[in-house]
Amino acid sequence: MVPLRARPRRPGGEGPRQVRRAGLLALADGSTFEGELFGAPATVASGEVVFNTALSGYQEILTDPSYAGQIITFTNPHIGNYGVNAADFEAARPFCRGVIVRELSRRPSNRRAEADLEALLVRYGIPGITGIDTRRLTRLIRDTGAIPGAFGPAEDADALLAAAAAEPGTAGIDLVATVTTREPYTVGAGGLRIVAYDYGIKRTILRHLAGLGTVEVVPATTPAADVVARDPDGIFLSNGPGDPAEVAGVTEVLRDLLGTGIPIFGICLGNQLLARALGGETVKLPFGHHGANHPVQDLTTGVIEITSQNHNFAVAIDSLDGVAELTHINLNDGVCEGLAARDANAFSVQHHPEAGPGPHDSRYLFARFAQRMASYRGGGWAPAEAPMPAPEHPRGLPEPAEGVS
Repeated sequence: MVPLRARPRRPGGEGPRQVRRAGLLALADGSTFEGELFGAPATVASGEVVFNTALSGYQEILTDPSYAGQIITFTNPHIGNYGVNAADFEAARPFCRGVIVRELSRRPSNRRAEADLEALLVRYGIPGITGIDTRRLTRLIRDTGAIPGAFGPAEDADALLAAAAAEPGTAGIDLVATVTTREPYTVGAGGLRIVAYDYGIKRTILRHLAGLGTVEVVPATTPAADVVARDPDGIFLSNGPGDPAEVAGVTEVLRDLLGTGIPIFGICLGNQLLARALGGETVKLPFGHHGANHPVQDLTTGVIEITSQNHNFAVAIDSLDGVAELTHINLNDGVCEGLAARDANAFSVQHHPEAGPGPHDSRYLFARFAQRMASYRGGGWAPAEAPMPAPEHPRGLPEPAEGVS
């Protein structure tokens, strides 16, 4: 990651409010929203418009590779007030198409700030629009579903409307190919040996896995035989963007790995890919889950957790009959939030136990993965009548390893 450079401040305070170019957000249904452009200059920025309800963590959200192909709307009305820094990146760069906010902070104030939000967007070529009525926009998305959109200079209204109408969205597209690592790399040292498939993996996840041992991160297209040859104690399936049905070749690879007995743990897209490998199906949700306050119940313990989420697709619960047990459920809308394979050493969750940003209620899932790996290495694994219970909540998880980038 290239270091950020803060914009120089005017002597004696902020000075007059910066004059910005008039902008316009156009949606595929013909709706328009007036605002002002900021961030990287762009004639037209297009993508699938979604909203995120988290109150903080905007830098982690913007740099989460799972937002590839999407324009992020923040429902929190004031964004940028604590700046950005090099430590809070979830990937080497942002992959989102654009940013929509109600009000951009004019001056960040935080001891950890190394630059302001606009400096980050300019550095990585991400355009933004501020002054948007995000409440109206969020209600529209909630009522009609995630919708293609485009924004740019206000005088280009016709071009923006045409771009919004032409934007394909995220269904039917393999976006994992745009974010996965090109070459394997290793994080952490000692302890358990984990091979992590990178479908768009977050650095916070890597920190937690590195707290368990050595993590070898491999490209999304890595064959099963190559993974088995690394003699891992466990296999991790990461988060990532887009439609799980379009990730090339992954279903066949995971089916081969399921037959090895090596413990498998998936998060977010990894949950969906595991379900498809087991014979389940996935569906696109109307507007997805994007936020840090989703209530999820762990059906193996009865504990209700507040979770961080970011996904537009989900596992169809009815498709799990006979192939997997439902282990977690979203208490807002009944969506599948986790599963455990009946005849393989594999489990997964739809939400993000690592948070980044968000609450840490579900961190115990990394310890659950560690238990499976230790059992596998210590004497093999056999299917149980019920999924392995969680350790005493929330203890049992080592702190994330220091120095993981």
